[in-house]
Parts: sequence; structure tokens; C-alpha cells
Amino acid sequence: MDKDFQTTPCLRGLCAKGCGRSDHQLNTYDYLADMPGNDQWTDLVEVQFKNTRKGYFHNENHLPLEKGDMVAVEASPGHDIGVVTLTGQLVPLQMKKANLKPGTEIRRIYRKARQADLDKYEEAKAREQDTMIRSRQIAKSLELNMKIGDVEYQGDGNKAIFYYIADARVDFRKLIKVLAEEFHVRIEMKQIGARQEAGRIGGIGPCGRELCCATWMKNFNSVSTAAARFQDIAPNPQKLAGQCAKLKCCLNYEADTYVEAFKKLPPRDVQLETADATYFFFKADILALQVTYSTDKRLAANLVTIPAERAHQVIEMNKAGEKPIALDEEMHQEVKRPVDLVEQEDLTRFDRTRRKRGGKKRGEAQRGGERRNGAPERSERTDRSEASRGGERQNGAPERSERTDRSERRGGERRNGAQGRGNRNNANQHEAGATE
Repeated sequence: MDKDFQTTPCLRGLCAKGCGRSDHQLNTYDYLADMPGNDQWTDLVEVQFKNTRKGYFHNENHLPLEKGDMVAVEASPGHDIGVVTLTGQLVPLQMKKANLKPGTEIRRIYRKARQADLDKYEEAKAREQDTMIRSRQIAKSLELNMKIGDVEYQGDGNKAIFYYIADARVDFRKLIKVLAEEFHVRIEMKQIGARQEAGRIGGIGPCGRELCCATWMKNFNSVSTAAARFQDIAPNPQKLAGQCAKLKCCLNYEADTYVEAFKKLPPRDVQLETADATYFFFKADILALQVTYSTDKRLAANLVTIPAERAHQVIEMNKAGEKPIALDEEMHQEVKRPVDLVEQEDLTRFDRTRRKRGGKKRGEAQRGGERRNGAPERSERTDRSEASRGGERQNGAPERSERTDRSERRGGERRNGAQGRGNRNNANQHEAGATE
């Protein structure tokens, strides 16, 4: 490891004192940890216990506490063991965010945890899993409609907090007696919701990150299906529900943005009239302010996508008794020719098959020159043939070329020669008959 990294207390504006332990949930970064006099600003200290439970205590003994220190704090009864997660100026802000009720008793910090305190704390912590399983069995035997989700022992092992979930009110007085006789500790029952249970257990969400309720979220706001409707999310319970079986808290994150953008869209029940058709609302891209209309009320037919501003213009025209030629007639723009020479080239030019090399190379070069020059260059032979054909068309009678005349004379000579040979053969036959 680099020596500069070991000796430098702050790197790139991030102070190492502001970082917390990675094995605790609801971790916060103290960005004022390296400020001079931050510890002396207030004696309030934030201490975190198991999972998401936090408390605020007075540092009356003015102990030199830093983030990550294990401390022994006042409890009822005995003492508890926790981790310091925040000190200085940010603690009053966190208390305000936690919505502590006025008049809440703020206890004090005894000391930094000793080794004997830590050993006793680890021993009590090791009993939590077995206690939770046994308590569930006891609740089931008493036929109580409740679920014990977690058990937390106090640092000194004299008290246990049972976190349970129930849909209705539960009379657990008999359960407390049985649990006290079973585990020989003081029992405290605390009801939590499904979201709090997910935060205490933790996990990975569908976004790939750790659950918000287990990392930074303390207060839970109600989530309704209206948030999903505003964002045009399909009402699929399996996708909208989180690991707590409730609607995901992240549905509220962008709901306000969608509500503001939704106000700029035209009403969905308004029809747009044009000169040739009537258009009905089909779908909308809320954040992009784009609306798609269809000529059929139930099917996707002749879809046209226009901006919301254009849709409002067409609605105003219809109210005035006017009908535009088309919905997107004003949206056509002249296509700008690219200035870059590379953009003018066709990407498929590399896919053209190479022509075979042969005797027509000169003709291909000539045709290529014709394409480059813009006008074809005719050969003399082509010009003569076209001129002769043109003359034939103009005069109405075909003009024979010298070559054609010569070929016709040769044909006549052949016919005359054949007749001469036939006469000579007849004469020879007559002479032979006379000799006999």
C-alpha cells in the first residue's frame, strides 16, 4: 500500500473519520468530521444498536469519541452496547429527521466498552437466533395470530426485545409470562410493520442495490397505486411489490416529476379532428411530452406521434371549427445535408461484390467515366448506328448499309451459280444420252 495513502488523513475531500463501519445498516457519512471544533459543538452522540435501531445520548463525561467506537450507554435496566455513528453538528439534524417527540428522555453514555463488556455482549448476541425460533413455537402453541420477526438482546443480557408483525391487535400477556419463564430475562414486545421487518433483515432489491430501508431510509411514507398510474407502470403486483410484499417505496421517488409533466399533456378523452380522419388517444410518453394518436379507438391504426404542444394547437383549432390537413403537417422540416464528407458516403459501399476482370475492362472504365462526368460518351460505331436508325425512322424507308448490299449481292451470286451448275449438269446428261 502507498505510504501517502496511509499517512494522508483526507483524500480528495473525503475524510476517513467520516466513514462508518460496513457491518452496520443505516450508515451515514459525517462530512463535518474534519472540521475544527466539531466535537465541541454539542455533547449529543448518535449510537446505533442491532440492525436499524438507533438512539441519541449525552456525552456528559466528554469522552473523546469517534465514529466506530463501541460504547456502553444507559439502559432500563442495566446498560447496552452500541456503536457511535455520528458526532458533532450533524446529530441535532438527525434527531430532527427522526421526529423525536418533545420531552423524550435522552440518556447518557457511561464509558467506552471494555473487553468484559464486549465478551458479554457477544455471548448475549449468540442466543438471539435460538430464542427467536423457540419464541415462534411458543406463539404458535398459544394460537396467537402474530409473527415474531427478530429478537434483540440488550448488551448486558438482562433484557430481550421481541419484534413481531400482526395484522390485528394481539393479546400477548400470556406469551410474555411464558417467554420470561423460558429465557429468564425481561421481555419487551415491539410491533413493527412489514417495511420495518425488511429493513431489519436487509437484502438486495431488483435494482441491484441494497434495500433503501436497510441503508438510509428511516421514515416510511404510504405508497399508493396512484403513483404507478401516473408513471404509466403496468399494474403487475409481482413487479410493483418489494421484498416486504408491499408497494415499493421507490414508486414515490419520481411521482412528483411525473405529476408535473402529466399536467402539460392534453386530455386523453379528447378527439382530434383533421380534414381526412378522426384521431383517438393511444399512448403517451410523459417525460418526453410526446402523444401518439390512432384512427381506431381500440386498435393501433395509422399511428401518429406529435408533441403535446401540437396536440393543444389542434384542439384549439377544432374548438374554433377548423380542421388541419394532418396532425403532423407543421412538423416536417427540410432535411439538412451533411457537411462532413464521411457522412455523405454510403456504409454499404463495402458490401458491393467485385466485378470479374475480363475483356470488358475498357468498357467498364469508359462507363465509370461517364458516370463521373455526368453525361455518357458515345463511341463512333454507336453514333453511326444510331444515326442510321434515326435516318430510317425519319425517311420511313430503311437505308441499307454497304455491308448489307454486299451480303445481298453475294446471295444473288450464289443463286446464279447454283442455276449455272444445274444447267451444266443437264447438258452433260443430254450429251451422254446421245452418245449411247
